[in-house]
Amino acid sequence: MADQLTADLESLKINRDEPQRPPGSGGLVRVIVWLVVLGALAAVGVYFYPKVQAAIFKTEVAMTEITVISPAQAATQLTATGYVVAMVRSRVAPRVLGRVSRVLVHEGDVVTQGQVLLELDASNQESARAAANARVLAARARVATAEANLADGTQQAERQRPLVERGVAPRQTYEDLASRASSLRAQVAAANAEVRAAQAEVAMLSVGISQYTVEAPIAGTILDKPPEVGEALSPELQSVLEIADMSSLVIEVDVPETRVAMVRIGSPCEIVLDAFPGRRFRGATLEIGHRVNRSKATVPVKVRFTEANEGVLPEMSARVSFLTEALSNEQLRAAEKTIVPGPSVVSRNGTRGVFIVENGVARFRAVRTGAQVGEDFELIEGPDAGTRVVARPPASLQDGQSVKERAE
Repeated sequence: MADQLTADLESLKINRDEPQRPPGSGGLVRVIVWLVVLGALAAVGVYFYPKVQAAIFKTEVAMTEITVISPAQAATQLTATGYVVAMVRSRVAPRVLGRVSRVLVHEGDVVTQGQVLLELDASNQESARAAANARVLAARARVATAEANLADGTQQAERQRPLVERGVAPRQTYEDLASRASSLRAQVAAANAEVRAAQAEVAMLSVGISQYTVEAPIAGTILDKPPEVGEALSPELQSVLEIADMSSLVIEVDVPETRVAMVRIGSPCEIVLDAFPGRRFRGATLEIGHRVNRSKATVPVKVRFTEANEGVLPEMSARVSFLTEALSNEQLRAAEKTIVPGPSVVSRNGTRGVFIVENGVARFRAVRTGAQVGEDFELIEGPDAGTRVVARPPASLQDGQSVKERAE
């Protein structure tokens, strides 16, 4: 009994060395810990969700373009792109099968109409013509012999006729001589026919030989590298040389069908070639096509140069602006400006730039802009003119993010 009482009293003693916890405090701590963990997870989710979403789902973006404007922009009604073409040009090919024996021109040479460009090996045909000429000479020799015999026979017959008329010589002798003269006359005619036949053969062979010479059908400039000596050529070849009349160069552009009414024959134009970005040419509308390209819904328009176009070559890329008034000398000398759309310029990590799209991936490119032009900016440094950029990049768009171009 005493031991039980002692044990009960010991259990009621307070140990002041151990920290005291209020009742239920352990559960509260666990709740607080879980709230902190959940909050951290939520913060991480908010931060990473756009990136995860971008990695899984492609962001749709609208595209625009970095452009170049000229001092004539205010007078520009319509701009179209195209290429330089020669209105007068010719593709040259041989008329017969053969090997090149002589090359008389080089790439870039200026030639006249009818000038010999190439010669093919015609040695076999030359031999045949020489043989035909020999047959002509032989036939002419036979003609000379037949004519001499005819003259002799005719003379004998003429001598015999008075004797026959006086009864001194028999008539049969005269008749034989007259008959022989007629036979000799026929021989002369046959020999002359042989000469004409041989001459016709020579003429035919000469025509054939002339086909082994390739001549320039027009005056112009050689655009291709000529074939090498010994190279085999065939009439089936589409061409071995191309000649273009450089004075006939024009710009051919495709104008949208819906805007072709804005183009007028003779209206002033500004021509800019990719090969000479700092140089502009005056031009005028020359011809409006008479057929619509159904697949592109465009009409071809030709624009001629109205001033010297030194250095311009066929197939150069060109941009043509159709103007309401011709370019002044000041406008022609003034420099063009590259313009980047203002809404396309954004900041990322303190750097101003634009987003371009490469293989479905957005790439950030830093830019340096100048004066503001409306809501756009003059581009001092950055992507080249013609580069397509994201029109209005969303704030969540980052370098390397997959994107999809929005259908307009």
